Amino acid sequence: MGMNRPITIGRIDYANAWPLFHELEDRVEWNRYEVIKRVPSELNRLLQAGELDVSAISSFSYGQNADDYMLLPHLSVGSIGKVNSILLFLKEPLERKRPERIALTATSATSVNLLKILMTLRFECEPEYVTAEPVLEKMLETSDAALIIGDQAIQASWQNHGLHVIDLGQLWNEWTGLGMTYAVVAARREAVTAAPDAVQAVYHAIKASKQYNKMHLRPLIEQACSQLGGDSAYWNMYFHSLQYDFDSKLQEGLKLYFDYSKQLGLLAKQVELTFFEDQSAQKVKE
Repeated sequence: MGMNRPITIGRIDYANAWPLFHELEDRVEWNRYEVIKRVPSELNRLLQAGELDVSAISSFSYGQNADDYMLLPHLSVGSIGKVNSILLFLKEPLERKRPERIALTATSATSVNLLKILMTLRFECEPEYVTAEPVLEKMLETSDAALIIGDQAIQASWQNHGLHVIDLGQLWNEWTGLGMTYAVVAARREAVTAAPDAVQAVYHAIKASKQYNKMHLRPLIEQACSQLGGDSAYWNMYFHSLQYDFDSKLQEGLKLYFDYSKQLGLLAKQVELTFFEDQSAQKVKE
């Protein structure tokens, strides 16, 4: 393999990433690969530290570390329109009052910076941002609005709290006409160099999982109902509303997101999307 240890794979521990990773362990050799489940912010840290070789990470984290990473093609978590799990909860609608203080989730970088872009450039608003645990009631005790993502956002959206809710995926799409990519799958360049065949095997396994799970959503829907609540109609809608293929519209949206992040000083430099080359596909072309 080029490594004297198993390849480590990071898996996002939210329902939105299940179609990429459900039963992935059945598609890789257990003694050559190790799958680690964490929230995005923790996966971002582990991949950056070299404790993971391949991982789903926040798109923003790729932007911060693009020189060290390669993207695995056709794999992402995104939306063209509503994402349903990246939500801003406001005490008053934006049209009536701009928030002065927003509590932010600590679990993802992409959504936090997407909110900052939208607030600054779309609404010409510069609120104070504070990081907090993703518990809606506590977040709003001292803030005008709260950003929550993932499974907690979904569950908070079901509550009868009387708050105004903005879906950041829908807002981005209405403003730019493009999709938004919240998470990508990246490999460390040193892992690609040391073990290209192993990285390729991981890529094929995740892609096979995605293709199978998109066609067979019933087990994921049942798991979501059991584990997180809600009904099958909601989860069927949810999984179908997400985009997993990282197509050109999603890539264009992510490039614009990176451009705005650089413009606002959220990123230090321009970001290029650099992809891992699938050698088996290359051989077919030849």
